[in-house]
Amino acid sequence: MRKIDMIVVHCSGSRCNHPYTVEQLRHDHVEVNGWFDIGYHYYITRDGKVHECRPVERMGAHARGANANSIGICYEGGLDKNGKAKDTRTDAQKKSMRELVQDICHRHDIIDILGHRDTSPDKNGNGIVEKCEWMKECPCFDVKSEFTSFLPPVIVRP
Repeated sequence: MRKIDMIVVHCSGSRCNHPYTVEQLRHDHVEVNGWFDIGYHYYITRDGKVHECRPVERMGAHARGANANSIGICYEGGLDKNGKAKDTRTDAQKKSMRELVQDICHRHDIIDILGHRDTSPDKNGNGIVEKCEWMKECPCFDVKSEFTSFLPPVIVRP
């Protein structure tokens, strides 16, 4: 079993008023990207259903530089009806995502939960990936602040 210590959350980059099913996601990842399957481990549709995609035992294809040790979760949406980045998660998606993240944290020694945008390079080298450094806005909400309580406490030694 590979070492899993991180969760990376994504959005599908689809408009909130246009369905983007798991079948469409699979088509885009396989037929368009040329991958063997969906790059995420889980996909959460607007109705809150959690679809298991790539087996957790297999490395994902969702966040360059972070795939080897992470689990990728994607939710349907991320764009408003005009195509602008926005947290479009439904209440059902938020509930399912919280339960899924909590379950993953219980099954693995997770030390970090990031949004895809947080994996962007720290261009100014200050140790923080700031908004001006994001390569994309995905997943269109602040993952770290929403899920910090699921992580083990940081022990600071003098």
